[in-house]
Amino acid sequence: MNYLSRFEKTPQTMPVLFIGHGNPMNAVTQNDFTRNWQAIGQALPKPKAILSISAHWITPGKTQVLTTAKPETIHDFYGFPPVLFEQHYPSDGAPALAEQTQQLAPDTVSLTDDWGLDHGTWSVLLSMFPKAEVPVYQLSIDYRKPPAFHYELAARLKDLRERGVLVMASGNVVHNLSQVQWQEKPAFDWALEFNERVKAAVSDRDDATLIDFKGFGTLGKQAHPTYDHYLPLLYSLGLRNAQDEVYFFNDVIDMSSVSMLSFVYLPN
Repeated sequence: MNYLSRFEKTPQTMPVLFIGHGNPMNAVTQNDFTRNWQAIGQALPKPKAILSISAHWITPGKTQVLTTAKPETIHDFYGFPPVLFEQHYPSDGAPALAEQTQQLAPDTVSLTDDWGLDHGTWSVLLSMFPKAEVPVYQLSIDYRKPPAFHYELAARLKDLRERGVLVMASGNVVHNLSQVQWQEKPAFDWALEFNERVKAAVSDRDDATLIDFKGFGTLGKQAHPTYDHYLPLLYSLGLRNAQDEVYFFNDVIDMSSVSMLSFVYLPN
């Protein structure tokens, strides 16, 4: 991750992250994924706040932004060891920035205090900002909207980058839980192919292909039986500025069918 030296400690514009969060157990495991999250957190300029757009806050028919001053840690999973349910991320919220976020798209975004930090957010931030010293708030995803809606909404939120907000879109480039292999096995060919095609499109700034993800056909359905974990990717694309450069990390298919591919847009 040699590009980490390019982070400016006092930038005029904050970077944008897309994080493949994967298995909730990453929250309590030291591995290459979490070590890279740690490295990113240490290299990043200190944000005024973090806006997380997580695959785990889906609000059909509306888009909401979290105004809670002390967001709770949501354990939105089941069947995992007790140690995972004991984890808490005690960051402050960012009510004033949440209101500013809503004002950037007042016809689309509404305010709510009826959520917290789900594991798409805190499982990553436990490694990235372990002291929980940065305020965190979330934006929900309206699953009923077409893909272009999410991309266009993100573009309306770009000004947050100038206000010291680090936007972290948290999902997975490939996410097929029905095909997960808990014992170590090779990645499925379709998972590798979809991952590479998305990575190439991100590199080439081929946003049209990524927005029209149903154009991937059967391959896309194998990678995403549902699209909740794909949609955060569109927000990271929409938040990109023309001069940003992209850097990839954690380019691994975990458990045979979950891509951990992540990337950061750095202002150039």
